[in-house]
Amino acid sequence: MKIGIIGGGAIGLLFAGYLQKNHQVMIYTRTVEQKLNLLKHGLYITKDQHTSQIEVEAKLMDEWKGDDDLTLITVKQYQLPQVMEKIVAQGNQENSFLFLQNGMGHLKWLEKLVANNIYVGTVEHGAIRESNNHVRFTGKGKTKLAIYHGEDSLLTKLMEPVNPEFPFEVEEDYYEMLISKLIINAVINPLTAVLKVKNGELVNNPYYYRVLIQVFEEVIDVLQIHNRSRYFGQLLQVCRNTAANRSSMLKDIEENRQTEVDSILGYLLEKALKEERKAPLLMAFYHCVKGSEQ
Repeated sequence: MKIGIIGGGAIGLLFAGYLQKNHQVMIYTRTVEQKLNLLKHGLYITKDQHTSQIEVEAKLMDEWKGDDDLTLITVKQYQLPQVMEKIVAQGNQENSFLFLQNGMGHLKWLEKLVANNIYVGTVEHGAIRESNNHVRFTGKGKTKLAIYHGEDSLLTKLMEPVNPEFPFEVEEDYYEMLISKLIINAVINPLTAVLKVKNGELVNNPYYYRVLIQVFEEVIDVLQIHNRSRYFGQLLQVCRNTAANRSSMLKDIEENRQTEVDSILGYLLEKALKEERKAPLLMAFYHCVKGSEQ
């Protein structure tokens, strides 16, 4: 299957490396430098102290024509408007897309998109981009996929053959899938970014753990979710499974990049305002992260 990947960040490079083994992959990059580096030197993936080199094809994002069987959108939420303008301008309704963003902010773009198939996914893997053609696989998780619009035939092709090193899982309800990931991101990302700690410290440090509980309760209240224990168990499991990892939001701040706090806490604060619910801790952490971006 011909797969296009728009976005040359950590997730885009990671997916390109693993999908290239069974599919024809094209990476669409933002810069000429990254495109040329990938074409000349290939893509490097490091896992467990072992580095492999993979030959990949690369073009600029402006060269995307929508002629792939499936296009993965791996850019961050704040980069979506520019990408969506390109997609909409192309005007090809026969396209199929898989969106892999944190938060829920991208749903408003999907409502306006006309395409044969639209899928959404959440990525649990840990990955760090070492350079524009080198990604480090820091923690194995899974990629959860769901249908937003269309049929599942392309998802089946994407997942075949099964690779135990890079597993996929199909969920029936895309909204439930995204909400589960949103809760985890809304607690772990802002706390680790502000406290400057790895994920595991949120449960290992008793003082940070109390804050984790309080932020979790506010998130649950804003989303009006009743099955508290289920989601809290998932949150603790992720903290423990990724104990040695630095969250993407913490890494963004450390490397002076814009964070995705607007699509995560910003989404929740908009919902709280609309429904007249108070969320003082979410507001405080939102402003702390925005302040760190400065």
